[in-house]
Amino acid sequence: MKKLQGDAVKKFMQSGAKTGKLATVRSDGSPHIAAIWFTFDNETGDLIFLTQEESIKFKNIQKDPRVSVLAEDETFPFGWARLDGVATASTSDLLHWATESCRRYVGDDRADEYGLRNGVPGEVVVRVRATKLVGRTELAS
Repeated sequence: MKKLQGDAVKKFMQSGAKTGKLATVRSDGSPHIAAIWFTFDNETGDLIFLTQEESIKFKNIQKDPRVSVLAEDETFPFGWARLDGVATASTSDLLHWATESCRRYVGDDRADEYGLRNGVPGEVVVRVRATKLVGRTELAS
């Protein structure tokens, strides 16, 4: 087993088309988890994803901005990485981040198409500033 920290966690999370699992806290204190497509802002290091203003995850973030995002390698020898942090939301650069957050999932040839589809009114850009980065790879080796 190999430990991951810092930038190695972000590199692992960005490799391939790993879907993120976003954990937020509901108003009653119970957990909520949702799958997300995400990317990183190379300038700030923030993890970025989009969500609808009416989504449970967005409402949870408005009440309690603490979140965790987990990404897994589900192939042998397996691995995972987790980013814990504090989320903020805005509509700044919505079309840009709508396009970039789906690029690795749909490919360069369809990123603009999906950006236009996803970067619409009612969507928000969520930035997560990391407070903790951890991970493990080569779990079964």
